[in-house]
Amino acid sequence: MNAPLRRVGVVVLVLFAMLFINLNWVQAYKADEYRTSPYNRRVMLDEYKRQRGVIMLAGGLQLAVSSATDDELKYLRGYPEQTAQQYAHIVGYKPVNIGASGIEQSENDFLAGTSDKLFGDRFRDLFTGEQTAGGNVLLTLSPTAQEQAFKELNGNRVGAKKGAVVALDPATGAVKALVSMPSFDPNQLSSHDVNAAQAAYNQLLANPDKPLANRAISEIEEPGSVMKIVVAAAAMESGANQETVLQGGATYQAPGTSHQIPNASGVNCPEQITLKQALTVSCNTAFARLGVDLGSKKLTDTATRFGFYQKDVQVGRLNGKGIEAGPTVSESVLGKLTTSSGGDDKPTIALSSIGQASVVMTPMQGAMIAAAVANNGQQMRPYLVQQLIGADTTSHYVADPKPLQRSCDAAVAQNLQQMMISVVENGTGRNARIRDIGGVVVGGKTGTAETGDNGESSHGWFVGFALKDGQPVAAVAVFLENAGRGGSAEAARIAQQVMRGVIADKAGN
Repeated sequence: MNAPLRRVGVVVLVLFAMLFINLNWVQAYKADEYRTSPYNRRVMLDEYKRQRGVIMLAGGLQLAVSSATDDELKYLRGYPEQTAQQYAHIVGYKPVNIGASGIEQSENDFLAGTSDKLFGDRFRDLFTGEQTAGGNVLLTLSPTAQEQAFKELNGNRVGAKKGAVVALDPATGAVKALVSMPSFDPNQLSSHDVNAAQAAYNQLLANPDKPLANRAISEIEEPGSVMKIVVAAAAMESGANQETVLQGGATYQAPGTSHQIPNASGVNCPEQITLKQALTVSCNTAFARLGVDLGSKKLTDTATRFGFYQKDVQVGRLNGKGIEAGPTVSESVLGKLTTSSGGDDKPTIALSSIGQASVVMTPMQGAMIAAAVANNGQQMRPYLVQQLIGADTTSHYVADPKPLQRSCDAAVAQNLQQMMISVVENGTGRNARIRDIGGVVVGGKTGTAETGDNGESSHGWFVGFALKDGQPVAAVAVFLENAGRGGSAEAARIAQQVMRGVIADKAGN
């Protein structure tokens, strides 16, 4: 055989070998992936043979249901019109040809009836010839708080078009409200007309306001003076108390620079001011100096215990060690507080101590800070799924609240509670006061994050908590993007309405 023929033969043998290897790879290693892929039409048709389970709230309010159809896909996933947008970012969507999101995604196996927990149902179906419906998911949400959060956020009085609200039960970590603005209608995405669903999805993706983004857990923004809670905690851990006298003043020149840090317009901050009063009136100059005195390590360590730099916090279902399934919360960070040589970057620390520079956090992080303070320093893991219930009403899972970390000791937390109550009673957070419900006391902190245009488009924040008869009942964070002047006061007002909703539903249980 001449050389050219030998070369052709070798090439053919190599190609056959590669084909053989590929076939074995597909059959041995990729078979399960291809068989269960949502793009496999046989899998899709099989999934729609079984009625998908219901996503619901305590009291029976249904947020996602499947109804019978006459087309090839036997069931259509739907979201009741009156609540669809209100719960869209939590429930998510389950399209035919697009990836699912939210609880629809994280609890897909249980809702679809393919979970190992529902093996008994599938085994029984082999003998009965029936198709038992998928399992049902009960969420932790407070219907009244969620309704108030959605209504007040979308009807805010400062004209903000984007924002978020999160409310937690401080004692357990259960999510009581979670709203992102703007929202969307998930029914458009679950249509069996895949071309229409894809067009609706593309339109949402192209919208510059990003309605599909869950701003409550995925967007990170400068928190402004909310950061002063963490700085105050760091100071008290270092030996300060509420009556410790700080140096305030009208302005503070950041060390090594010519930059002057002022107080917000209308803030009266004398040269000598106590820690409690500095938080009450939100004195920038006192906290900027305090942060520089504490240093980068102390600030970073304290912030980490309150939840900053957490990369693995999810909001879904708890297992024995933490979260088993759920969307991930974006990491909140302080930014770099040291110089290239490793020393403290004092100008950056000064700005970071009032929530500027590179400090960013999610609204979920803000609620977790308030919850830790209300719960005497113990921060709980946030979760959304309260119970998994089979089609025959058998319970397959009940949430067991788990601590996430200790943010500070109880004495520091109780001092922070008193200081934050002073903010609401006597300072910048007055709009959050609740005085007509017996035994309820509210504490919190406002925040205004400057965006470089004289405050006209600054972000407005409020994080806070409600105690009833001395026990924590709600923690909340409200974020209004580009709210301008008055944004933090409006955030406090919205927080008050949401906390009222949590309290009302607790009283009704």
